[in-house]
Amino acid sequence: MSTLSTARLAAMRAREDAAFLARTPRSAAMRLRASAHLPNAVPMAWMAGLYRTPTIYCESGEGAGFCDIDGNEYLDFNAADLSMSGGFGPQPIVAAVSEQVRRGAHFLLPTPDAVWVAERLSELLGLPFWQATLSATGANTEVLRIARLATGRERIVVFGGHYHGHLEETLVETVNGIVTAEVAGLPKHSGAATRILPFNDLSALEQELGCGEVALVLTEPALSNCNVVLPDDGFLAGVREMTTRYGALLCLDEAHTFQFAYGGLTRAWSLQADFVVLGKGLGTGIPFGFYGMSAALGELCVRQLDFDVGPRGLGTGGTLYASAVALAAARAALTHLLRAEDYARITTLGRRLADGLERLFSRHGLPWRAFRLGPRSGYCLAPALPRNGEEAAQSFDVGFIDTRRVYFANRGIWDAVATGGPQVSLAHTAADVDRYLEVADEFLAETAGL
Repeated sequence: MSTLSTARLAAMRAREDAAFLARTPRSAAMRLRASAHLPNAVPMAWMAGLYRTPTIYCESGEGAGFCDIDGNEYLDFNAADLSMSGGFGPQPIVAAVSEQVRRGAHFLLPTPDAVWVAERLSELLGLPFWQATLSATGANTEVLRIARLATGRERIVVFGGHYHGHLEETLVETVNGIVTAEVAGLPKHSGAATRILPFNDLSALEQELGCGEVALVLTEPALSNCNVVLPDDGFLAGVREMTTRYGALLCLDEAHTFQFAYGGLTRAWSLQADFVVLGKGLGTGIPFGFYGMSAALGELCVRQLDFDVGPRGLGTGGTLYASAVALAAARAALTHLLRAEDYARITTLGRRLADGLERLFSRHGLPWRAFRLGPRSGYCLAPALPRNGEEAAQSFDVGFIDTRRVYFANRGIWDAVATGGPQVSLAHTAADVDRYLEVADEFLAETAGL
């Protein structure tokens, strides 16, 4: 941030905050009404905590954008943190979900769509057995339980910069060498069985695995919750080899990264794992997640079936897991939205966005880089891209991000949350990307003082 003036950013932020409030009077009135019954005036904490602007309330969405109750329209480059990467109101999803709700949203029994989806995911990702949950958090929770049963071990490994959902074992951080709870409300022992290692450090991983106590290594193929950190050549292959050699299991969490390439990075990079986790409703906005597993682990689940009255087995499942409407949405997405040609198009648009940002950084004399991975880009406020979570944290600045977000919102663009980057959805066009770059040009010119 040495190239930017914090005083200039603060002045811009104050001006843009005032403009934001002036544009959203109906949302302001709704916040006042909501605060009587909703903590922070929202029904779910992230709707307030992910943004430093006052909450706006949405009226509708179509294609690549949405409209708030004041009538302001926004091009959405956040895509609801990838849960709407299919865009708003895609016809195949609307038709499939509407028809399934009419026929029955849930039965607590499987539908033929469940079989079709499992077959398709097996074909895409190479794992033969699949289970459905309500979210990637639920999927990772079940993966941990299966891994502990399969290995007879307790410990798990994650990498700095991680986020694997709101489960106690992974909502942790290292403070003064001690793994401790990262958020309030967790028990003191939350991090007791978790080890956090640097991404791209095979030596540290081998040292940890060598103790013989690790049940599971849980990682994204590329870190995506600290913007983007790409694996070094050979890192993921090394992780696979070491987990196998030391008797641990490997889970690739593709809740985000399945949106970055056809078949996820597992398929695109020819990765091998014992588990793969999918989430975000595959970008449909319908809540569901999946996890795939090897034949041996699937057979373990068969042997360890949990009965409500009788022998108790694996603690997996939930009343609304694998609903008929979720499986209908998943089948429609895999058939009509998440095709090879769709990923090719948004990858091209993502490259247009990243290349455009790097041209702007050069134009405005900023020694920065653009993150890039398929349709995602972002602002790396450093001359070199990060190799681990610690370096990633040093490559972005919350004040800069928050000022940028409100500046963009006042010009009709809803930009990414702090830990992400602008994301091209399946509904975006080249004109949408160019509009983003136009606003970015104006913003960078002012922040750089040019």
